[in-house]
Amino acid sequence: MSASTTPDLTPALAQRVHRHHVVIIGSGFGGLFAAKQLRKANVDVTLIAKTTHHLFQPLLYQVATGILSEGEIAPSTRMILKDQHNASVILGEVNAIDLENRVVTSQFLERITETSYDSIIVAAGAGQSYFGNDHFAEYAPGMKTIDDALELRGRILGAFDQAELATDPAEIEKLLTFVVVGAGPTGVEMAGQIAELANKTLDGTFRHIDSRSAKVILLDAAPKVLPPFADSLGQAAAKRLTKMGVDIQLGAMVTDLDANGLTVKDSDGSVRRIASRTKVWSAGVAASPLGKTLAEQSGAEIDRAGRVIVNKDLTLPGHPEVFVVGDMMALDKLPGVAQVAIQGGRYAARVIEDGVEAVRAGKQVPERKDFKYFDKGSMATVSRFSAVAQVGPIKITGFVAWVMWLLVHLLYIVGFRSRLTTVISWLTAFFSRGRGQLAMTEQQVDARRAMFYFTAPETPGGDAPVTAPEPVSSTRPLQDSRT
Repeated sequence: MSASTTPDLTPALAQRVHRHHVVIIGSGFGGLFAAKQLRKANVDVTLIAKTTHHLFQPLLYQVATGILSEGEIAPSTRMILKDQHNASVILGEVNAIDLENRVVTSQFLERITETSYDSIIVAAGAGQSYFGNDHFAEYAPGMKTIDDALELRGRILGAFDQAELATDPAEIEKLLTFVVVGAGPTGVEMAGQIAELANKTLDGTFRHIDSRSAKVILLDAAPKVLPPFADSLGQAAAKRLTKMGVDIQLGAMVTDLDANGLTVKDSDGSVRRIASRTKVWSAGVAASPLGKTLAEQSGAEIDRAGRVIVNKDLTLPGHPEVFVVGDMMALDKLPGVAQVAIQGGRYAARVIEDGVEAVRAGKQVPERKDFKYFDKGSMATVSRFSAVAQVGPIKITGFVAWVMWLLVHLLYIVGFRSRLTTVISWLTAFFSRGRGQLAMTEQQVDARRAMFYFTAPETPGGDAPVTAPEPVSSTRPLQDSRT
């Protein structure tokens, strides 16, 4: 039949010919919960992600300090969606979204895939921000990926082993000084766990050093600990950390950072140097670069962190089929926490499903209600048996807050098996001095240094010398495989 004689399709017939296709970018909280919300919808769902797993990011610091394994907080996305027959998963990093033609381009290794969509939910999340000093990443990993956590575990444990072999007191002090940059929830949790690792878990395991002599420094340019929380909770967290031996230095801005330490500018303008081999960066976040791509095509604005300023229904201006959720979107000063992403993902999925069902029934698409965020509170653990929690006007500290923190985090871990193994690991770590995940490998310790070296661009010509300095390994000399 020629195109000129093709009859117009009724909504019901069109639905049978072409099911509404929803593309979801990102397998984090926003993306995964959106996909699961659509499990009974009459749509096809394609989830595109650059990793094979769903990462429970709030517990990364426990992987870095040997409490949990990576598998317990990063189950396979394919396994999670295995029984959801309207959903499929594509592995690849999205590098382009064509809003006009409704096509997403992703790449995995050398393979480029183009995926068309009818509706799209962009939940690509955020990465670590070094405030324009991206070279800091080589010496101070962030806390955004499994690779970050495993590398930090290797660097932290490796520092103690190197100190055991060292004979120079200055070198030992530098190795046993751990600096955490950023006094938000991640920084507080990380500093507390490094202190517990040194004071409890590793106590008595070395013969030439005392692990309890390790110095943990928590730095922040802000004037308080836990800035998003009420002042009383920040003070309670600071008091507990100080009791554990953590040196809290506020009003301190990092101006330079290298393998052997960092330069800090204090609020009075004075500049000083801290010698340290192990640094952790948790001072800021930057939204996925996809935010800029979406803004340029839609005319939307982006904020300082690269987040897209969206409409009240989480869509882009002029593009009601494009939803932006989680750490990528900016709306009403909502915080970049898991609950915002979860609720945003579910909301977008429900809006899409309601629209599809209306078309199927031959009815008018219902008017969208504005996205309303329900604040379930904020929590941060400081040490075992101690946490802070804020639920509306209610502020809780100590053991009760810690139990609340455990229950809430356990609830949002995906999968029964992951919950069970997490509980076992927590019992081991919190009610004894043991930690079941203290293994480290050379790859974990040196991977980032090698990556900086081997991915450096070479001068055209083939025999040109390497353009990046060879990294100094924490374990042994790194061989140059290019020669």
